[in-house]
Amino acid sequence: MPNFLSVGDMSQSYQMNRLNADLKSRMNQLSLELTTGKVQDVADRVGGDYSPLTSIERSLETLEAYQHANASAALTTTTMQNALETVQTYVSDAAPDLLMASDSGHIHMISPATGDAKQKFGAVISAMNTQVAGRSLFSGTATDQIPLANPETILNALNLAIAAETTAAGVQGVIDTWFAPGGDFETVAYQGSTTNLAPLSIGPHETATLTARADDTAIRETLKGLATAALVHDGALASNLTEQTALVSYSASTLISAESSILTMRTNIGTAEAQIEQASVRNVTESQVLEIARAGIVEADPYQSATELEAAQIQLETLYTLTSRLSRLSLANYL
Repeated sequence: MPNFLSVGDMSQSYQMNRLNADLKSRMNQLSLELTTGKVQDVADRVGGDYSPLTSIERSLETLEAYQHANASAALTTTTMQNALETVQTYVSDAAPDLLMASDSGHIHMISPATGDAKQKFGAVISAMNTQVAGRSLFSGTATDQIPLANPETILNALNLAIAAETTAAGVQGVIDTWFAPGGDFETVAYQGSTTNLAPLSIGPHETATLTARADDTAIRETLKGLATAALVHDGALASNLTEQTALVSYSASTLISAESSILTMRTNIGTAEAQIEQASVRNVTESQVLEIARAGIVEADPYQSATELEAAQIQLETLYTLTSRLSRLSLANYL
């Protein structure tokens, strides 16, 4: 008697139901891959080893954090450049006017030139007190504190300091001492920290350094030159036009010298700006490379998914056809 394998109706029904469920599950998976573009079974794609994908994801998160930091750093340096450009413009405008006024030796030229310098003195302080997102840019680590006192406070202190002087040389000596390191500028005018901001982290193992503060020599000289002219406008040595003219001349020469120092400050910030921009470009490029690598792992091939979906659909239709035919089989019909 020959051997044969008999499959009962319940067993056959179970097999058909299982095949039906498997094919539907496969079709759902392939449909999701087509609509989302992502493979649904990542574990199968990576062979159970998630370490490459995890490493890529971690690197992308780190680079994204650096991109936010770079955007903040770029805003900071751009705003600092704009502030110093404003200061440089005021200096380059005031110096020639004061020089011409001193050369003329006439009160009708000295008065408007020094009055304009007094206005620019306040404008320079305002520019140096610029803030971004509530953080002062030129206060060193004391970002919660504006770096310079208001113009009236500084000029009142200077007027008091020179009150006893009767010559341009005497006034100049007091002003020089007042603005010099260790002078009253550091207790009356400058309110920031003498510690620079910590280097800005802009990329893996890369930082940018910003050292510009409102107590830098360039800013001291700028304020000294404009303040000297402002003091003349307020009446310093008013009884002696010759001495006033000498002070105005000193004011002009101080500003001319300060302009080149401001340019140096701007150059240093420009170097940091370029470094931040280059780091940002590198970070974006690296992110794009990593995203391509991640796509190679988690993104589905739409052509392959569509092909497999069509094959699964044909298989399911075939299964339905076979199920229908088997359900109609009976001994009675056969006989």
